Amino acid sequence: MKCNNLIFATLLFFSLQMFGQVYTDKVVGEKNAELKDSLKVADYPYALPIWGKKVAQKGYKLPYSAGLSVNYFWQDSDITINDLQVGFNNAPMYNLDEIVRFDKSSVEASSVTIRPDIWLLPFLNIYGIFGKASTATKINAGIWIPDADNNWSQVASFSTKANFNATTFGLGMTPTIGIGGGWLALDMNMAWTDISSLDKPAFSYIFGPRLGKTFKLNKAEKNIAVWVGAFRVHISGDTNGNLPLSNFIDLDGVQTKVDNGLAKVDENQTKVDTWWDGLTPSQQKNPANVAKHNTANRALEGAGTFLSTLDGALSTADSSTVQYSLQKAPKDMWNFIVGTQYQYNKHIMFRLEAGFLGSRTQALCGLQYRFGL
Repeated sequence: MKCNNLIFATLLFFSLQMFGQVYTDKVVGEKNAELKDSLKVADYPYALPIWGKKVAQKGYKLPYSAGLSVNYFWQDSDITINDLQVGFNNAPMYNLDEIVRFDKSSVEASSVTIRPDIWLLPFLNIYGIFGKASTATKINAGIWIPDADNNWSQVASFSTKANFNATTFGLGMTPTIGIGGGWLALDMNMAWTDISSLDKPAFSYIFGPRLGKTFKLNKAEKNIAVWVGAFRVHISGDTNGNLPLSNFIDLDGVQTKVDNGLAKVDENQTKVDTWWDGLTPSQQKNPANVAKHNTANRALEGAGTFLSTLDGALSTADSSTVQYSLQKAPKDMWNFIVGTQYQYNKHIMFRLEAGFLGSRTQALCGLQYRFGL
């Protein structure tokens, strides 16, 4: 099933935490006394951040108040899918949760983003996100039905890899605190991913705490920062849309799979009917047998109706459409991150970050330029 256009738009920016590791740092220590004293008497020349002059005079070293980052991001992430409903040609939709099972479903994404930011307050950075992305979606799914012994078997399978492009925009903020080169950053952002096959842009929310340390190098203004942290993502679960049939399912060989599936449904229905008719009246009243009989009939009826409707849609595949609704979620909401940043001077920084553990792997590299406002 080519569900790429259905469910994965919000996964594009699971790792879209673009906060460059600059922060307002409290200057401490006897060896830094001269720097601290110079900050107290220096004239702070910029309008931002608010209260920047007062904070600088209290011995805090502020970064340049505005910046522009360009970042490249890659990730591979597993997802889960529930409450899948599908219909054809604007007819009623069918809930397929009972009969459709997904094996490993994942999305591989890469993107280039631009992130302008300002320090609104000495300890609060706010930023925007603008990006273009391309993804490759891998889906493995099958239709399963029971027999008279309540043994479920797969009667049709679908596997595909499809590509699409998307545009994302968002807003974020990062409260920070730094003392003596050590710092804590709590990055959070909201993003909307737009793709033509979705009824509306998909929403995602990201939270990423980081704890790090900046080490000065021999040359002035040069330093290296290293950090560890965590990464949590929440995505809007509801996804609805309308697609051409050819974008929803790989049509190559699908007619044979549908025909075989319908034959297997008929075969299992005969087995269930034969088993039920062979029970005595008292056995037919047994709650366990009733539950097994009802479950089998419901699943077989659902599979048969869906496959028959799909069979009809295939006869006009060039003009048929698919309506869909589902709930999606990342397989793991949290993963671990590590990163480093080299500051060439107070204007230019280079950044690398990697995320791993759980079912999500990600990498990010970026260049940041800062200036005063």
